[in-house]
Amino acid sequence: MDKQKISVAIIAKNEADRIGGLLASVAFADEVVVVDSGSTDGTQAICEKAGAKVIYHPWAGYVEQKQFALEATSHEWIFSLDADEEVPEDLAAEILAAVRSAGPDVGGFSMPRISKYLGRWIRHGGWYPDRKVRLVRRGRGRWQGVNPHDKLVAEGRVVDLTRPFRHYVYRSISDQVVTMNSFSEIYARQDAPRGGWFVVAGLFHAAGKFLECYLWKLGFLDGLPGLVIAINSAGYVFLKHAKRWERSLS
Repeated sequence: MDKQKISVAIIAKNEADRIGGLLASVAFADEVVVVDSGSTDGTQAICEKAGAKVIYHPWAGYVEQKQFALEATSHEWIFSLDADEEVPEDLAAEILAAVRSAGPDVGGFSMPRISKYLGRWIRHGGWYPDRKVRLVRRGRGRWQGVNPHDKLVAEGRVVDLTRPFRHYVYRSISDQVVTMNSFSEIYARQDAPRGGWFVVAGLFHAAGKFLECYLWKLGFLDGLPGLVIAINSAGYVFLKHAKRWERSLS
């Protein structure tokens, strides 16, 4: 196995409107594997046309699906990405140089992630630098976490890269609200029901989240998008509490 070759692992479903940008940005990789969970919008055809290997795998959960994609690759280094992310040329060059010089003690690389929302690159409110481990050596990385919140963990020394990768996060405010509803449902199903006091606690936690995002982490410097992010982040916290109480009613 070539110790410098890189595989890219992607999970996708109905991402035809944006996966093309990701595929073009990882042309530097030696292999691209897309694990599709049942797209109906032509995502598979776009990936195959770009030269990617497409594998169908029924949705198993965020952690499980990403681990399946990780294990479906064949090269020494594995770069895990989502369909709404892209790799700028400067980061691609930094990755290639880092892999060439990596010693045997290096298990992975982390890199900052910058997100674009409502037409603006968000640099405050807790959204940046949002450093992630995404490039791991084969056999030294594993996806962990509690769905829907996943985390790639590397065994061994993790080297910090400096260039960010891009995240085209929500398509719209409506898209964010749909995601908040979906994620809070997953959260509520995984934990025990709670009493009415938990809703009241959620109100205070939500208020604290707004202050954290908008004031303490300077979200106000991102203008109106920063305000929307802070409000929706607080709303998501409250939803998680309210839905766990709702489960106690049935």
